[in-house]
Amino acid sequence: MAPWLQLLSLLGLLPGAAPAPSQPRAAGARGWGPPPPELLGPARFALEAYNRGRAAGRRAVLAAVRGRVRRAGHGTVYSLEATLEEEPCRDPTVCQLPLTKQTLLCSFEVLDELGKHVLLRRDCGPVDTKVTDNKNDSLNSVLPLLNQDPRPQDFSVKMASIFKNFMTTYNRTYETEEETQWRMGVFANNLMRAQKIQALDRGTAQYGITKFSDLTEEEFRTIYLNPFLREDTGQRMLPATFLSELAPPAWDWRKEGAVTEVKDQGMCGSCWAFSVTGNVEGQWFLKRGALLSLSEQELLDCDETDKACLGGLPSNAYAAIKTLGGLETEDDYSYQGHMQPCSFSSEKAKVYINDSVALSKNEKKLAAWLATMGPISVAINAFGMQFYRHGIAHPLRPLCSPWLIDHAVLLVGYGNRSDIPFWAIKNSWGTNWGEKGYYYLHRGSGACGVNTMASSAVVD
Repeated sequence: MAPWLQLLSLLGLLPGAAPAPSQPRAAGARGWGPPPPELLGPARFALEAYNRGRAAGRRAVLAAVRGRVRRAGHGTVYSLEATLEEEPCRDPTVCQLPLTKQTLLCSFEVLDELGKHVLLRRDCGPVDTKVTDNKNDSLNSVLPLLNQDPRPQDFSVKMASIFKNFMTTYNRTYETEEETQWRMGVFANNLMRAQKIQALDRGTAQYGITKFSDLTEEEFRTIYLNPFLREDTGQRMLPATFLSELAPPAWDWRKEGAVTEVKDQGMCGSCWAFSVTGNVEGQWFLKRGALLSLSEQELLDCDETDKACLGGLPSNAYAAIKTLGGLETEDDYSYQGHMQPCSFSSEKAKVYINDSVALSKNEKKLAAWLATMGPISVAINAFGMQFYRHGIAHPLRPLCSPWLIDHAVLLVGYGNRSDIPFWAIKNSWGTNWGEKGYYYLHRGSGACGVNTMASSAVVD
C-alpha cells in the first residue's frame, strides 16, 4: 500500500478501511451459548457502526451476542446484547491516552426495513473496571482539536459547553440523559473527523459543526443519502446532442430566475426526487417562461420503480413523470417526507416532459450545455458534506471516489473564486446547511464523480 493510502487508512477516512466484522465467538460471554443465526447479520452491522471512524488500533471484535426480535411496521427490530473486545492501543499517533485491553458490554437496537439497516440505539460500557469508559474515550480523541489541557474532567466540561451550544442552535433534545451523553460522544468524534477532512482538503472549503454533527456516519448515510445511485440500474437514456463545447467563463441560473428556493428533504433519502424536480423546474422556465415549484412528494408516492425515502434514480424519475402525465406543483401536492398512497391528478398537472437525455462526462461540455440549456441533475459522492460549512470542496480522489456516488443534486452554475474553478450546486438539506443551502465543488477534475451521472429532462 502506498504511504499516503496507509495514512488515510490510519486516519479512518479511506472508504472501506474498517475491517470486516469477525465471526462471533460464543465463549466470549459465559453461558450465552451460540447466537441464533438471524442475529448475526444485525450484530455485524452494529459492530461495523461501532468501529466506523475508530483508529486502526482501537477497533473491536465481536465476542458474543444474544437478543430478541420483534416486528415494527414494515420492518424488524433486533434488540441485541453483545460483548466486544478492544485490543490495547499503543500507537501514539492515533491514541491520546494509554489504554489496556478492555471488554465492553453493549446494547444495540437495529432496524431492518426492506433489507436496509439503521442503528437506533447504542450503549456500551466496560465490563472491566480497570479500563477507561468508552464514552470518555470518544471525548479524549478530540483533545488536539480543541487544544485543551488533557485532563478528562476539564475537557468534559468544555466539550459539554460546546455541545450545549450546538443543541441550542439546532433545537436538539434527547429522550434520556444516557442518550444525551452518547450523542455528545458522537459529536466529539465528529469534530475530530471534520478536522481530518479539513486537513486533507485541497480547496478552500471549511468543515466543522453543522446540524448533522450529532449523527454517526452510518446514521447520516442511511437517513440522508442514496445507495441506489452507485448501482445505476435505471432506465436507459439517449445521449444529448452537444451543439458547442464553448462555454462562457461563468454562468449562474439563479441570476436568470430559473432556480426555485432551496428545499429540505428532511429525514428521507429522497435527494433523487429533488434533483429531478429542480431540473424540470429549470427546463420548464426556459421553454415556457414560468418558474413553478414542483412536487417531489408526487414522485415519492407515484414512482413505482424507485424506493421513495430509501433511494431512487433520476432516470427512473423522468420515466415516471412521462408515464404519469406530468408533475403537480408543490402547493397542490405538498412534501411530507415519507411515502403515502399516490394521489396524483392529471387535471392538476402543471408541467410535463417529452423525454430525458444523458449528458457528457466531459466537464467543459457540461458547462457549455448548462449555460445554454439550463440546470443539470447530477449525482456525487457526498464525502465530507456532513460537516461542510462553506468554500470550494476538493477532497482527495481516494476519499471521494467517483465510483461511490450516493447523493443527487442540481448544478445551477459555475465560475471561479480566487482562480479556483467551481460548480455551484443546489442541495436539498435546507438553507441552514452549507452556503445558504448550496455546495461548491471543484470543477475540471471530476471531483467526487460530479460528471458521472449528468442528465436532464427534455421539454419541447
